[in-house]
Amino acid sequence: MVLDNEIELIKGCRAGDDSARKRLYTLYSEKMLAVCYRYTGDIDAAHDVLHDGFMKIFTHFSFRGDSSLSTWMTRIMMTQAIDYLRREKRLTQVVVREEALPEMADLSGGANEDLTEELLMTFVAQLPDGCRTVFNLYVFEEKSHKEIAELLHIKEHSSTSQLHRAKCLLAEKIKEYRKHAERK
Repeated sequence: MVLDNEIELIKGCRAGDDSARKRLYTLYSEKMLAVCYRYTGDIDAAHDVLHDGFMKIFTHFSFRGDSSLSTWMTRIMMTQAIDYLRREKRLTQVVVREEALPEMADLSGGANEDLTEELLMTFVAQLPDGCRTVFNLYVFEEKSHKEIAELLHIKEHSSTSQLHRAKCLLAEKIKEYRKHAERK
């Protein structure tokens, strides 16, 4: 799973070589910042989490090659982001009754071409912390609701409720965006 060009980089980081650390940071910082931002929804907080994540990587370089280097680093950043949200008391357990949620908007029709990845990620960043975290874990990290519940120390039903709420909120944002775009 480890690419040939990463082997020397990994060896250097394990040995505490600052030039290897700098190369690692240069290669992956942009992608890892995007991961941090996906979870925090705040660019300043994302930079803080990114810094903490790289500090953890550099002080405890425990990569074993069980996955790609990028996947290993993403897991660290994800964990750092969740820890940050917990410390800031921004992860709350909200249970939303299904009947209290709005109808899901039809996401398949309309002008999908105007929904860029950047725009969708902006909408995701605007979700409430709990919804955004569950959405990210479920959609991007492909975790099950059981795994999410264990990671976040919540009930499995809370995970499903948060995901449903996130989808509804995203659908509403997309619907509003399309309405606004049609008026132009």
